[in-house]
Amino acid sequence: MNDETADERWQRLSQDRVDRPLPKKFYKLAEVGDDLSILLDGRSVKTPLKAKLVLPNAALAKAVAVEWNAQAKLINPATMPLTKLANTALDRAGAERGFVAGEVESFAANDLVCYRAAAPEALVELENQNWNPVIAWANAALNSTFKTTQTIQHVAQDTATLANIKAYVAALDHFQLTAVHNLTTLTGSALIGFMLHAKAIAPDKAWAAAHVDEDFQINQWGEDFEAAQRRKNRKLDFDATMAFLNLL
Repeated sequence: MNDETADERWQRLSQDRVDRPLPKKFYKLAEVGDDLSILLDGRSVKTPLKAKLVLPNAALAKAVAVEWNAQAKLINPATMPLTKLANTALDRAGAERGFVAGEVESFAANDLVCYRAAAPEALVELENQNWNPVIAWANAALNSTFKTTQTIQHVAQDTATLANIKAYVAALDHFQLTAVHNLTTLTGSALIGFMLHAKAIAPDKAWAAAHVDEDFQINQWGEDFEAAQRRKNRKLDFDATMAFLNLL
């Protein structure tokens, strides 16, 4: 284990927590410390990598404390999405920032909204309606010219565009990066994630834009039950991430 990266250790410890039975609630009161840490009966909460759980502002700290106070007889991490995201910000976006930032940059360089269908015409029109505004915003906000294609072949973005993507990500703090990374993986588009961070698109429109192709296929062939359940779970994660982002 001595050769583990912080990211690998975080993944292992997080999985250990999932595999173990839920722990019993051992505290009476969760509150916010003077340093914006979370205190359980006066004792600091720690992240999976044993960092002190300190939030960047009072609003998020209070919301995380509410999650801890809402626990009943058992502590269920599944009901504490803000705590999970805060842990991720400190343990991953902090300790392994290059890795997390690199994933977002890779998505943006090969973004969902840049790869378009050539047919049928109805899908082409839906993609244009939903994705052209994303490209237009990204071109203006990142001072870039994103290339789009109607083939499955990779289209390399210009060096200047890649540099501007990198600069946008570099300007995010650890908590913002965590939110953008989560939104990127949930929508399949870093550019949609950037827009949500910039409050340049409404969450419902962002979610719809991310699922243009999927919704078109559902309208044509019907919805698979398991796929629908996975999408429902992703939407819960999306909403929690937006709540986290809005509190930053």
